Amino acid sequence: MENFGKRIDAYTVRFERLLPGPLEKIWAYLTDGQKRGEWFASGPLPSKIGETFELRFKHDDLSPGKAPPPERFKEMNEKGFRATEKLLALEPMQRLVHTFGNDNPPPSEVEFLLTPEGEKIRLTLTHRKIPDRAYAVNVSGGWHSHLAILQYKAEGKVPPPFWDVWRQTEHTYEKRYD
Repeated sequence: MENFGKRIDAYTVRFERLLPGPLEKIWAYLTDGQKRGEWFASGPLPSKIGETFELRFKHDDLSPGKAPPPERFKEMNEKGFRATEKLLALEPMQRLVHTFGNDNPPPSEVEFLLTPEGEKIRLTLTHRKIPDRAYAVNVSGGWHSHLAILQYKAEGKVPPPFWDVWRQTEHTYEKRYD
């Protein structure tokens, strides 16, 4: 399985990862605010569809190792970043959908699907309603890096510094989405 995201159409990118189970562990990485904060962004998920919630990003906290961020992300890395999103779907142990970029309407949408495959869990992340190619390139590099950190965590390994992971694919999506 290729770890790179694919542009499905002008408005959609998709990533897949095969992660070690059990299903409950991977579901917790998506829905438990503290566990999600280990690979992506922290913050409690609401219990009702349509409610808003806050994602708190702090990339330096995703690994005990540190690497300097690119200059354009330096301030965000130092201060952290908060985004208010809306829960769109929640089907326990199967599917989670929420807005992405709700602070900058119109928001895009992110869907996480979990599918058991033997003792592994296939995570399919689909990011929809992407406004343009530049946004697709930007979010793809981010998702690629965050999912790499999740892979390490799910396998019980210590991930490398987030910004080192990000630098490995910094220009990849610019070329892939030509």
